[in-house]
Amino acid sequence: MKVLNQEKHPSGFFQALKQSQSRTLLLDYDGTLAPFRVKRDKAFPYPGVAEVLKQIIQQGATRLVVVSGRCPDELIPLLGLKQLPEIWGSHGGERLLPDGTYQKEALSRQDRRALEATAAWMAEMGWEPHLERKPFSLALHWRGMSIKEKRNMQDKALEGVPLLVAGTGLCLQAFDGGLELRPPGITKGHVVETILAEMQRDTVAAYLGDDLTDEDAFAVLKTHSPQSIGVLVREELKETKADLWLRPPEELLDFLGRWQRATL
Repeated sequence: MKVLNQEKHPSGFFQALKQSQSRTLLLDYDGTLAPFRVKRDKAFPYPGVAEVLKQIIQQGATRLVVVSGRCPDELIPLLGLKQLPEIWGSHGGERLLPDGTYQKEALSRQDRRALEATAAWMAEMGWEPHLERKPFSLALHWRGMSIKEKRNMQDKALEGVPLLVAGTGLCLQAFDGGLELRPPGITKGHVVETILAEMQRDTVAAYLGDDLTDEDAFAVLKTHSPQSIGVLVREELKETKADLWLRPPEELLDFLGRWQRATL
């Protein structure tokens, strides 16, 4: 564990968490709760993670939220939890509440047609096995490919996709392991803003993530209460807006365990 912001030291954070009556724990999935897998349907949580999340949910003292680029339906079998947390999928485009209520953002006809045209072009390029079709976006994955194959795919996508989506609101964004085409307003930062707006002003919050797509969430927490903290979870440190860096799985499990004990 490494403290990146001395004003957000873990000891002070967990003390504030223990004393607070309003708490939310927001968690990215791939790369944070679970290791990356080439076969994405095999990306189960690190051993011990599901058990501690189950305890946190059962205690009822934390608003637990999973925030992912995946669709909620994909996450449910991977999490393996009988009592589900709140799940925001598609980077915030979809929302599944614990009671089963489902909500989703609207996508313009122009953007939808551009996504369909781009998907067809990618399929013609022979990239169908690497293409993930989502309600609001397209993700192109190159994890497991050789460096040469990755660079070839990346260069062609960066050249061809902007021409296909010209005049739309869609933008191509990098993530750890690929590129994603999606509307700019649907971000994990927007999810954090929405959650915090629905809760008390003195809510103590933590967001755990590993990727470029999580930096928007870290940035939002910078403007929130002094007690809240952004946590980078990955093997190697990178430039980040997070306040704390954890290596999975041991330090991740330690953080989640400390949260569970502080909210008993």
